[in-house]
Amino acid sequence: MKKRAWIPFLCICMILMLLIACGGGSSADGGSDTGVSSGDTTDEDNDTSDDSDDDETDLPDHDDDDDYIWDDDDVVNVTLNGDSVTIDGSGATAAESVVTVSSAGAYQFSGNLSNGMIKVDTEDEEKVVLILDGVDITCSYQAPIQVLSAEKTVIVLADGSDNYITDGSSYTFDDPEEDEPNAAVFSKDDLILYGDGNLTVMASYNDGIAGKDGLIIYCGGTITIDAVDDGIRGKDYLVVKDGMLMIDADGDGLKSDNDEDEGAGYIKITGGTLDITAGADAIQAASDVQIEDGTFSLTTGGGSSYTIGDFDSSAKGIKASASISIIGGDFTISSADDCIHANDTIHIYGGSFLLSSGDDGIHADTQIEIDYADLEITKSYEGIESALITINDGNFIIVSSDDGLNVAGGNDDSASNGRPGQGDFNSSDGDALYINGGFFAITSAGDGLDANGFIEMTGGTVLVHGPTSDADGAIDYDEYFKISGGLLVAAGSSGMAMGPSNDSSQGSALLTFNTRQAGTLIHIQSGSGASLLTFAPSKAYESLAFSSPDLISGGTYDVYFGGTCTGTETYGLYTGGTYSGGTRAGSFTAR
Repeated sequence: MKKRAWIPFLCICMILMLLIACGGGSSADGGSDTGVSSGDTTDEDNDTSDDSDDDETDLPDHDDDDDYIWDDDDVVNVTLNGDSVTIDGSGATAAESVVTVSSAGAYQFSGNLSNGMIKVDTEDEEKVVLILDGVDITCSYQAPIQVLSAEKTVIVLADGSDNYITDGSSYTFDDPEEDEPNAAVFSKDDLILYGDGNLTVMASYNDGIAGKDGLIIYCGGTITIDAVDDGIRGKDYLVVKDGMLMIDADGDGLKSDNDEDEGAGYIKITGGTLDITAGADAIQAASDVQIEDGTFSLTTGGGSSYTIGDFDSSAKGIKASASISIIGGDFTISSADDCIHANDTIHIYGGSFLLSSGDDGIHADTQIEIDYADLEITKSYEGIESALITINDGNFIIVSSDDGLNVAGGNDDSASNGRPGQGDFNSSDGDALYINGGFFAITSAGDGLDANGFIEMTGGTVLVHGPTSDADGAIDYDEYFKISGGLLVAAGSSGMAMGPSNDSSQGSALLTFNTRQAGTLIHIQSGSGASLLTFAPSKAYESLAFSSPDLISGGTYDVYFGGTCTGTETYGLYTGGTYSGGTRAGSFTAR
């Protein structure tokens, strides 16, 4: 949001000023208390933003079918008996309540350990399979399950089984300088969790499940984690293919944190149900996040009733240090910080989103492109924010305490105006908002559409219930706003009121008038009585920017206030039905 010097606006005896949005003049019939302008220019080739590559790189899964195959006849049975262990076969040994697996193969565990652990330490070049079939393992002094060395380890949750892993609040290491294992389920090498059983992890020392290389979740059951730090962490990558994840973490919920190696530090989710409550970020990647499907319920930092200024750590719903790609899914996010945040780009191809944020709904430092989404932001500072925003289709309901759609360059790590996020923003070449389709209903205390550059609109429906403060406007831009298609209705205060540029190829009007109360209809119709607009702003308003393909050059249009309409109302816009009972305020001729 930019601040301009306030210019006093005079309104005498309910007479409204006539502002011309396009070249040429207009005519007004007598006694009007409103001013109406229209614009009609020559056609212009409106090339939208840079075409982004729809074939974005698919992040690898790092598994194959052989990972999930073992010979049942060769499985070694291990029975846990409180403080002792019975092993029926070779490849594993027990010393009191500590089981050490030293050879590749499959091992099935059942029973309980009151203060013991399972260790995997093998130099074999084949995988180790640990089948948990109803285990309850507690270890007060170290990680109950720890993989020290293995080609790859697969932890299988046996069908129908309930398994419990619990650690203590402090670990004792042989080497005082050692800080690993640092999770209740820990692996130094690649780790896969698989199967249709259930697993509950109570992590009182640090993380719930952690893999220092890669970690894959491919479960049909439920994994429940309560952790004093991160819930599930895969250093090089974290892939979730299925399962129900119920995570309550004081730190991050899902995390991949390798920020040194190229191609590492990413999170890929292709399905499952994720219910995450996190003190910090719910999903956080050192590089990229790719989501193809799934159901997400994410709460961070106590939810959107808090703001990031209440504490020091990041508390975002989905966060990537590079880019985020979302191809589908169902998302409910309540976050103290941004709901969806990328330091580079965000590309959304589909999905359903219900977002509530103490900061921004969706933020990317560089670019946001949305090809389609059903998106509702019920609370935010800025609704959708980036240096370049391109929206091609979808349904967008946005409520913001500042700007609804905000185009600004820079990052939002610094604070100004009592909120982190504006200090580094500036106008730069290429800052733009492109609206090529979709339905928008924006309710903003600041600017509805704000571009520290330019706006181009080629289609769609944009409804703005804008600010009541004269320091803001329903529409705000630095360079130009060219409209060549679609319906634009933007109501708000008058001190900073702006409409589409004069060189737009579609006609437009900018009206300013005495304050009208919230809910008061404004109606525009042709001289022959054909309705172009019936709209009820949700807040008091003094201006209206309007553009429609139905504004014909040379046509005469009348403006009415008040009255009623029998049509169908959608976020203040009436369609169909009959308008009646209003007071004619004036007319204009489109040019």
